[in-house]
Amino acid sequence: MERFGASFLIAGVITFLLGFFLQGVMPVLTLRKLPIATVEEVAQHIPAEFYQLAEDYPKEFARDFGTVSPESFAKALVMGKNIYIAEACWHCHSQFVRPVSNEDLRFGAVSTPDEYQNRMHLPHMFGTRRVGPDLIRENGKHSNDWHMAHLYDPRSVAPYSVMPVYPWFFDAERRPTARALALVAYLQWLGSWEPHVTQTIYNVDAIGKGDAR
Repeated sequence: MERFGASFLIAGVITFLLGFFLQGVMPVLTLRKLPIATVEEVAQHIPAEFYQLAEDYPKEFARDFGTVSPESFAKALVMGKNIYIAEACWHCHSQFVRPVSNEDLRFGAVSTPDEYQNRMHLPHMFGTRRVGPDLIRENGKHSNDWHMAHLYDPRSVAPYSVMPVYPWFFDAERRPTARALALVAYLQWLGSWEPHVTQTIYNVDAIGKGDAR
């Protein structure tokens, strides 16, 4: 029995070391030279929605971010993602369109590995479930004002939403704070690297009549 026990122990140690090498060491050796874009590099490409944010809320934007520039965009992106994580937005929203169940019809083009090769996607916010929609293609789907209203009172723009309210993102006069501006900037950045495909939005009341808007 002692001989069998020693054999099992040795086999267990070997299995552990093999698993550690294959799942821990090999990915590092394989991917260590993979280029990962910095936040500063990502921020060189400023989406139109960030310029619009400065126009929509000029006093608040100037107060918190100054003027539109790669530096102010980088600041907003980092702050926005930190808030996204801190407020557990990732718990109900994924950031990965999978090639199954016609997800591309609901959320946009299927995600590809190269999209996530930058510091803004580390750690990855793939998520584990979707109480709300996937957000990796959120850029341009809604206006900045829509996002602000959605944060303050989700049901004002999405009547059946189960998302909680975030009034602490706004001051006593309901003006957006730096947190709100940064989070909206981050949400509008998601998917901004993908070319937009014109989508036909059908009027629910007109389905079957060939009418679309």
